[in-house]
Amino acid sequence: MDFYLTTLIQGLCLSSIALGIYISMKIFNIPDITTDGSYTLGAVVTAVLLTHHQPVYILLPAVILAGGAAGAITGIIHTKLKINALLAGILVMTALYSVNLGLMGRSNIPLLDVSSLFTLINISADPNYNTFWVLLIFVAVVTAIIGYLLKTDFGIAMRATGNSESMIRALGVNTDRMKITGLAIANALTALGGYLYSQVQGFTDISMGIGIVIIGLGSVIIAETIINWLRITSVWLSLVLVICGAIIFQAVVAITLDLGVDPIFLKAVTAIFVLLIVSLPRLTLRNSS
Repeated sequence: MDFYLTTLIQGLCLSSIALGIYISMKIFNIPDITTDGSYTLGAVVTAVLLTHHQPVYILLPAVILAGGAAGAITGIIHTKLKINALLAGILVMTALYSVNLGLMGRSNIPLLDVSSLFTLINISADPNYNTFWVLLIFVAVVTAIIGYLLKTDFGIAMRATGNSESMIRALGVNTDRMKITGLAIANALTALGGYLYSQVQGFTDISMGIGIVIIGLGSVIIAETIINWLRITSVWLSLVLVICGAIIFQAVVAITLDLGVDPIFLKAVTAIFVLLIVSLPRLTLRNSS
């Protein structure tokens, strides 16, 4: 039971990253590599403020603002300086490594002896189940907020910017502002992933964000595959499937380790799994034609 519970907890922690990548890559069609840096930034801000005994009502907004600022900078570089979105993300991600290391002052900060979100809220006497329920409620609230946002006029304009930028610009919408705002929201969600994961695992490490974009992208691809197979058009259901994709992705990783695969090859197995998920719909279409 602990094996499956741990998988669920890790999947829920990383689901906000999947939501962020869903916004940047699927709504705006922007391959945002800032994710690696903003995820670590969220964890770093969490660790620094927790070790300085700052209250939760300061901690959470600080993480959201930090991640949002990172995404906004990427958006400004892309839209105002006309630099390729991929390169803009790489530049900000590289700069964030120094920023994160400067904030930490060292490469690792333990969080075992400080209060966290999961010690302040007590739903269950069992620590593992308490963590699960707190995460579930937290992710449900975040998903509800994003779902509501995407259904508003502003959210519809965001989605239209990704679908047909020239059309929505002709209607008088500032598409540059939409992209900057969208990337800010996406990276704020990614920073929330770092905020949650650092508290669950009990430490923050400067290298914890390396390759995190693959996990988020894999989760979104799993969700997109299911969405296409079932021909789902509902925004709410799509967001729920993105969260399910994150849990499925973590389940595959956990099962891989449980089968005895050397952790050294875990990244390779992860890459192969993402490749299979990406290739499967194309292979299916080719065979049917």
